[in-house]
Parts: sequence; structure tokens; C-alpha cells
Amino acid sequence: MSKSKQVVIEKKKTGRANKSEDDKEKQGVVEVFIMGKSYRVPAGLTIMKALEYAGYRFIRGCGCRAGFCGACSTVYRIEDEQKLGFDLACQKLVEDKMYLVQLPFVPAAKAVYDINKLEPSDSVLLTYYPEIARCVSCNTCTKSCPQDIEVMKYIQSAIRGDIAKCAEISFDCIQCGLCAMRCPADIKHYHVAQLARRIRGKYLDPKSKNLAKRLKEIEERKFDEEIEKLMKMDKKEIMELYRNRKIEAEESVIAGGD
Repeated sequence: MSKSKQVVIEKKKTGRANKSEDDKEKQGVVEVFIMGKSYRVPAGLTIMKALEYAGYRFIRGCGCRAGFCGACSTVYRIEDEQKLGFDLACQKLVEDKMYLVQLPFVPAAKAVYDINKLEPSDSVLLTYYPEIARCVSCNTCTKSCPQDIEVMKYIQSAIRGDIAKCAEISFDCIQCGLCAMRCPADIKHYHVAQLARRIRGKYLDPKSKNLAKRLKEIEERKFDEEIEKLMKMDKKEIMELYRNRKIEAEESVIAGGD
């Protein structure tokens, strides 16, 4: 690495954090602790931006930055408080005296299955995830969810064999794994919910009338030329195309039975 590049990196790591105390007070700053080390960062930053402000560069644990991918699961505690907090680093704003721990991966065991060979029976979720029967209804999973999903409720639906309800309640799950990390019964909630949604989509919900036709068209590469044209457009052109798009009639795309 060249000397000039080394200097740039050192500035990134230390330059902002070494501003005078007077400047910090004018800006409004809070103290956060990253891996036990104190940093003063501007108030109003998200945890993710605060980490970057302090000089850290994300190799992983950072995805969409919009609260959808679940890659930036974070556990935190405010000084002098006993309660742990759980959120996404890209959404949660920093608070003064906040101790931060990020979880880029939760090593929860995932069942192996072939979705094409599953039977959508009342016991299928219990078969692949028998630990859901150990649920003690403590609701810790729900309290840990950054999406405010009623996690315990969908686990109870899974135990009862109500696959459709389990899938419906868990629809907004982003697979962050915070629920599984906190569960005293070692339930892998988000994996259970994912299986429920897959079974519902494969076996329970009616099929779209146009889906098979569209898949065939894609396989025949019917849209390749149009996609190439789209890739060459700038943002303004794409937005205009979106605003003027043709929307199909609702009855032609909604799934229906005979």
C-alpha cells in the first residue's frame, strides 16, 4: 500500500474523532462504546453511520441500509440500565452511553428439506422443527423483533398446525435472527416462519393464472432485449418509465380457482 493511501486511511480512522471538545459540544454529540472503546459521535446518526464515523469500515453486517435485509442485527445497552435493546444498526439512532454489539450472523440450525416433496400437513412444521413444542410463551422473541412482529403468536400457530396463519403473521420477517438468539427454548423462529411461507406459497395459496405463461416467456428469453435497454437508462428515464407503466387489470393477475 502506498504512503498516500496509508495517510488517507489513518485520517478516516482518527480525523473526525479528534475534533476539539468545543466543536463537539456545538454539534451535539453522544458517547457510544464500540467493542468496549469510547467514541464521541454526532447525535442523530444511526448506529451504522456512527460506526463509520468512528472509522470502522463494514466488510459484512451491512446490506440494504433500509431495514429490509436483516444483516445489521445489533444488541445494545444504555449505561446504568439492565435491559438489553435489540434493533437494526441502519435504523436505530444512537443514544448517549450506548454500548454496541453487532451480530452479522446467528448460527441457528436450519432443517434440510425438499419443498417439492413436503406434505402440507398440520404436523409438518413440528416434524422439521420439533423444538417449537418447547415454547414457554415468555414472549422474549416478540420483544426482540425489530420489525414488531408477534413472533410468539406465529410460533403458537405453527404448533397448532396453522401454516397459513404462521406465514401471514411472519410475512415481514427479515431473517435477522435476534428472536432465535434470545429464546430460552432454542427455537429457530425465523427458520420455522420461512418454511411456513414456502409451504403456503407452494401448496396452499391458489396459483396465479399468468405465472406459468410468464415463466415460459422468461425461459425463451423474450425480454432480454428490453432488459438490456433498461440497463442503459439513467435514473430519470427509469422513473419516467415507471410513472407511465401500463398496469394490468386486477382480475387478470389475481390468483383464482376454477
